[in-house]
Amino acid sequence: MRRLFPVTDLTPADHEHEGEWSLDALADAYAYPEQDGPWLRANMVSTLDGAAQHDGRSQPISCESDMRIFGTLRGLADVVLAGAETVRLEGYRPARAREAFAARRAAAGQGPAPAIAVVSGSLDLDFSLPLFTEPLVPTLVLTGAGAPPARIEEARRAGAEVVIAGEGSRVDPARAVRELADRGLERLLTEGGPRMLGQFVAAGVLDELCLTLSPMLTAGDAQRIAGGPSVAVPERFALASMLEEAGFLFTRYRRI
Repeated sequence: MRRLFPVTDLTPADHEHEGEWSLDALADAYAYPEQDGPWLRANMVSTLDGAAQHDGRSQPISCESDMRIFGTLRGLADVVLAGAETVRLEGYRPARAREAFAARRAAAGQGPAPAIAVVSGSLDLDFSLPLFTEPLVPTLVLTGAGAPPARIEEARRAGAEVVIAGEGSRVDPARAVRELADRGLERLLTEGGPRMLGQFVAAGVLDELCLTLSPMLTAGDAQRIAGGPSVAVPERFALASMLEEAGFLFTRYRRI
């Protein structure tokens, strides 16, 4: 990893001397706040012209350090939420245990790796994939009460834990957060996609956004980091920290 330099440093917990950031230092900088109840953070990347993807994937607009922070955020989370489309496009696999975070997770009472929670109303998922058949901890599937019963049963046969988090065929974002918190999963991380993040934003349940601004321009009609329904009044977030490397900005915003 090349050097990361603090550009804006707003909290003592985020401070680190100039030099290379180890995984341990990044884990300190991105630690979840001490609080009662769930905390939902999102991790996304965007180009200068607002594209969250290129050719349907985020990897082309990312970089090595962005992926290092991506891994750190996973290493701190109880559960990682992803929409069904993102699972299909990005080829999601089970989260793995990483030695670098083992002691920190044990001290926090966490398991060896975060669970993956797939949000899907239709359950149009391939349950033969390793995400469902070979996870270190069981994969969760969040769906609505109106989901096809046969697909619910297939998910359960594959070893997934099905969580009903909405009426009809849709998942209610606020209820999804509550259902996960009721299972002791309070450090929540969503990696998208844009449609799902937009639903969390519209429901007013997003607490923190970790946004990498990529120094690239793509044009085209790629999605923004959040899509779907709009909010009546834009919600203000405060800058908590910002790092820079090779033109990439690694920002962290928290709800005011």
